[in-house]
Amino acid sequence: MNGILLIDKPEGWTSHDVVAKLRGIVHERRTGHSGTLDPMATGLLVVFLGRATRAVEFAEADVKEYRAGIRFGITTDTQDITGRVLDERAPDFNSEHLDAVLSRFRGDILQTPPMYSAIKVGGKKLYEIARRGGEVERRAREVRIYSLEREKCVKGECFLNVRCSKGTYIRTLCHDIGQELGCGACMSYLRRIRAGAFNVAQAHSIEQVQQAVNCGDVQSLLLPVDTLFSDCGRFELSANQEKCMRNGGIFSTVQAEGRYRAYSKGGEFIALTEVCEGEMRSVKSFFEV
Repeated sequence: MNGILLIDKPEGWTSHDVVAKLRGIVHERRTGHSGTLDPMATGLLVVFLGRATRAVEFAEADVKEYRAGIRFGITTDTQDITGRVLDERAPDFNSEHLDAVLSRFRGDILQTPPMYSAIKVGGKKLYEIARRGGEVERRAREVRIYSLEREKCVKGECFLNVRCSKGTYIRTLCHDIGQELGCGACMSYLRRIRAGAFNVAQAHSIEQVQQAVNCGDVQSLLLPVDTLFSDCGRFELSANQEKCMRNGGIFSTVQAEGRYRAYSKGGEFIALTEVCEGEMRSVKSFFEV
């Protein structure tokens, strides 16, 4: 079984929980995902099955889009509403002040990863250190916020629509906005609505996947792995070129430089390729071996 399965992750599940459950449902050992979601978050989780797991590294870099709830006046140790409250105070700002603060978080910004995260420092995951009451210094990382818009605030809480780069922590974004406002804030809700070319409207629940398996129709839920590279041009290989590529070789071509989806004459997706200085080479192969 090969392909991409879009899942609408339920609240309370880790991304690993989802993958483990699906591995049991579809009986495919090679199952992985891109873009981890926290347990409290819902929404789009892109899952890869079979040979398609080779594409996970490319999906990681996709732009993500979220709808997030931010609650003002509360600071927690996890930077979301599930954590231990560290500070609580009455918010004291108006909409003009909030909009001015939000403008500072658009574009390239620096984020310090939260202690409750899976990043490793000294071989140990930060959340493991945090759960033992420890804290270590973390290096700030540059992320990009492509867009950040808010909805109307009600009773100290509002929703944000965020488009961002790989590695962005939305709860840290909420926390840092609260720090800039001077009242603190934490993330109260998170739903991923888009990842690259994929939208949560295309996603399926775990129950729907189980039903499809029971009906012998799970294949209909899968997207072919080449949909991940839909922005790359299509290239049909000759028989000799296909043989060369299957053997890891390089061949000359007059194609313009760039990346291509390479197919056999029969329409099988063979590899993501790259043309450089008149030669085409495989970036990652996807044919069965």
